[in-house]
Amino acid sequence: MLSILPGIMFPDDALRGQEPNGDMTETPDPEMSFLEQLGQRVRTTRALRGMSRKVLAKVSGISERYIAQLEGGKGNVSIVLLRRVSHAMGAHLEDLIPAGEPSPDWPVIRDLLRKATPNQIAQARDVLSGQSAATARRSFSGIALIGLRGAGKSTLGKLLAKKIGWNFVELNKEIEAQNGLSVAEIIALYGQEGFRRLEQAALAQLLARKELMVLATGGGIVSEPLTFDLILSSFYTIWVKAEPEEHMARVRSQGDLRPMADDRSAMDELRTILRSREPLYARAAAVVDTAGLSVDAAAARLSEAVAPMLQSEPRMFARG
Repeated sequence: MLSILPGIMFPDDALRGQEPNGDMTETPDPEMSFLEQLGQRVRTTRALRGMSRKVLAKVSGISERYIAQLEGGKGNVSIVLLRRVSHAMGAHLEDLIPAGEPSPDWPVIRDLLRKATPNQIAQARDVLSGQSAATARRSFSGIALIGLRGAGKSTLGKLLAKKIGWNFVELNKEIEAQNGLSVAEIIALYGQEGFRRLEQAALAQLLARKELMVLATGGGIVSEPLTFDLILSSFYTIWVKAEPEEHMARVRSQGDLRPMADDRSAMDELRTILRSREPLYARAAAVVDTAGLSVDAAAARLSEAVAPMLQSEPRMFARG
């Protein structure tokens, strides 16, 4: 969900960096390589956030043409403009810049993580987050549905919750209720970063209730690592997926005419978003593909996906 913010459009000449020196050698130009990597990071982050170039241009106040040059590795962007781009996407500036590690200890930590076993990584994460494995287990809160907008998370989530006798919660509506603003208004006022901060706070409040629920999340929740990790550690997570054309058709059938549905290149943008998020969605414990299914058939498939989990440890789900 995005709300377009008016921005000041800068002349392309003011944004364009110096042309590289005409030193014709066969040795790869490290500066050009850096710009290509930078462009790739911007493009990937934008797709992960679910933003088209047109939306990013309007939110950042930088021309769409220049953003295309930047993502293509041809825009020698200044640090001030790159900061503007990162803020518009709700991303950390350092995540867009190739090289440059977060701290002197990071290379050591990184190499240790590469050699660590899954159990060692889990223990390290528990230590850093301040929770033990036992605490994490007690915090189990139910089933969370993740996936792109239009996958059917809300429709199927309500049906599943009714069938198993749990509460149904739509996270975006919970955010709106807790803040007295619509999601679009929150983004307009606080930007993507502010929205993700409120999303994490709303999730924490839900978990504090210690009630079993079926939770329908927003499509972009996977773009915030800490929030998504909280989802994965607190819920049995299911990726509800469909074909890109079905996602778009369902959103439009609901009367949603936000930028992604209006954009002439909407399908290309949607496919890019899906490709960027697929590795994160794939971290779910199970996948339910609703492509070509009726609501009843998709609901039955979702019930089948959770049945083994509900039967495996019934005491985990007993009400206090």
